[in-house]
Amino acid sequence: MAARGRWAGGRTYLYTRTRAEAAAKLTTALKTVADYLPLVPERQTVGDFLSSWVETTARPTVRPSTFVSYAGIVSYHLIPELGRIRLSRLSPQDVQEMLNRKLAEGLSPRRVDDLRGVLYRALRWSLVGRNVAGLARSPKQVRYEIRPLSPPEVGHLLEAVRGAWLEALFTLAVATGMRRGELLGLGWADVDLRAGTIQVRHALERFEGAYRLVEPKSARGARSVSLPAFALESLQRHRRRQAEETELAQSEWTEWGLVFATPIGLPLDGSLVTHALHRQLRRAGLRHQRFHDLRHACASLLLAEGVNPRVVREILGHSQVSLTLNTYSHVIPSLGRDAADRAGPGHLAGRGPARRLGLAPGAAADARVDSDGDQGHQVGQGQQSQEVRPAPVDTDPTGRGTGGRR
Repeated sequence: MAARGRWAGGRTYLYTRTRAEAAAKLTTALKTVADYLPLVPERQTVGDFLSSWVETTARPTVRPSTFVSYAGIVSYHLIPELGRIRLSRLSPQDVQEMLNRKLAEGLSPRRVDDLRGVLYRALRWSLVGRNVAGLARSPKQVRYEIRPLSPPEVGHLLEAVRGAWLEALFTLAVATGMRRGELLGLGWADVDLRAGTIQVRHALERFEGAYRLVEPKSARGARSVSLPAFALESLQRHRRRQAEETELAQSEWTEWGLVFATPIGLPLDGSLVTHALHRQLRRAGLRHQRFHDLRHACASLLLAEGVNPRVVREILGHSQVSLTLNTYSHVIPSLGRDAADRAGPGHLAGRGPARRLGLAPGAAADARVDSDGDQGHQVGQGQQSQEVRPAPVDTDPTGRGTGGRR
């Protein structure tokens, strides 16, 4: 029987029809062992390997939502297309033909590249000497054109959301560039209103109908973010509003310690937050934006102001500065021209668009917290890992605006 894993002594059997084939396989096997590579089970199929990999390797090492994505790709695409091929005989041509078929079936280039990416990750753990998925070519990607809000448009949006239930959430999205999940997972224990800083430590994720707090996407995703004055003031108003909601809810309040929560303390649903943003954009007469585009708006304003890309990377929590530069490579030239066109006494005095909005470094937050400002809602370690089922969400009868959650 063929052995699994690295050579650990004993015997490994290779099956051939002729003595010449046996000698060739023996030579290959000896070289594999000499290179400290595992021997490939003769009869293991791609399907058998992927089924094992997704459960034993992927499930315990990735986020639950990522696991669901991987499992779907393996079950609905990779195994039906490649599952019957023996793992030892899988070739770059097999992978390339599969990718071409999926593209012809109507899958987007990005989705097809996801298939190749998952197969590549799986084969890194396989018993083959080379990763054939890395030799296949991904389809040409259609790059999403980033068209963030301009400085005047950002100002209009901030005016439109002022006084709304989710004012502070949208304000922090523009001011800090935090991701939606990071904002929804932000706890009062992570906020220092006296110092005007936020510690990004968690993101909110929904998996199988339950919410949980997970670590940021990368090591650099855990970061400290300074708040400009206008964002700090908005957060203070939001805190007072939440204190009133806590008092009204009384025994119905569920303490998660979240900055942004429903009127009874439960986590907010991300899609509902995005719909609320769309309503505010329409109210302000602004063009459609994804929630993630608020992050792009923050980065674009900072880069247009001449902030060093490495500083912008730290603010956004990108893993590498190259990611920041690649993401905004086609935005930076136009932003630079726009900044040059608007150059004048205001810019020369350090009052450019990002500084006027309070986003650029140097626009220090000078708002001061109330006397009870640094107490906040504290949440213990045990509470941070709890899970709850989402409560029904109805229209807010008080008409407080964007959230519409009661």
